Amino acid sequence: MPTTTPNPGYVPRAAVRRRRPAQAGRARSDLAHLATRLTSRDVWLIEMLHEHKVLTSHHITALAFTGHRTANRRLRELYFLGVLDSFRPLRQTGSAPEHYTLGRAGAELLAARAGTDLAATGWRKDNAARIAFSPTLEHTLGVNTLLVHFAATGRLPVWLSERSATRLWGDWIHPDAYAHHTCSNGQLLPFFLEYDTGSYNLARLEAKLPGYAALATTTATRTPLLIHTSTAARETALRRRLTDSADRLDLPVATGNAQLAEPTGPAWLPLGPTPSTRLAPAQLAAHWGILTPAFTPETDMPPPGRHTTLPWRPIPPQPPMPGG
Repeated sequence: MPTTTPNPGYVPRAAVRRRRPAQAGRARSDLAHLATRLTSRDVWLIEMLHEHKVLTSHHITALAFTGHRTANRRLRELYFLGVLDSFRPLRQTGSAPEHYTLGRAGAELLAARAGTDLAATGWRKDNAARIAFSPTLEHTLGVNTLLVHFAATGRLPVWLSERSATRLWGDWIHPDAYAHHTCSNGQLLPFFLEYDTGSYNLARLEAKLPGYAALATTTATRTPLLIHTSTAARETALRRRLTDSADRLDLPVATGNAQLAEPTGPAWLPLGPTPSTRLAPAQLAAHWGILTPAFTPETDMPPPGRHTTLPWRPIPPQPPMPGG
């Protein structure tokens, strides 16, 4: 299972590219042939990497395979087919897992399935390098790691990236992610996520709350906001800053930090006078009572095979798919 936060010693640099066999180029240019080589899980992974930019081999194993060796073997095959690209950031100590991004053949297949062209997917030749060198790489990995925990320990029937969330609610908010977590007791916890690495001041976080309140009022929904911070001290300062504002705006907000246990355990503390102990996701949902998701898949997602815009929103599989 991946750790909650990426290693802080990352030095973002793409690893030397693994040599692809000569026949890989021909396979990439023949989508009909490529389609015969791909499973439904492979297509799901293509969609996930388009939606969430980068997933490590550990993320992918936790989401869709039963063993790391099996996952690595299939990921290597997809890399040789040009479906995936990858890089491995340097670390000051130890080694990082392989980081996978969408390859050209994967983007071409994605475009063909959507009835559009490669440019519409947003894929570029330097896609992997741009992600590897991005100053937001660690933040993206932190968000994805936290959501992988939720997906691998319950069900995550909805998981929207920052990009998709901005397309839906950009007039009000810009969350780092949006998800629906089905807890082990069947309780549904819809939530927005703000993943705070401590890189900007607390006033900026506080300034986001009125947008969440305006969205709730406009759409007549009640969806909690979870704020995950980098340290316990940062969380304490954040709670002092936000408690009065959240109460005045009637926003359900809970905080957690990277120094606690996994986010699917008793890691979340709601703002307000009660409770005094941290709660697990199912307890959070019960604590807040009636919640209404801001996103409804039945009305906000196109039906299968009718994707009219990119990106679309793949459903993370749970439990891991058969055959791996």
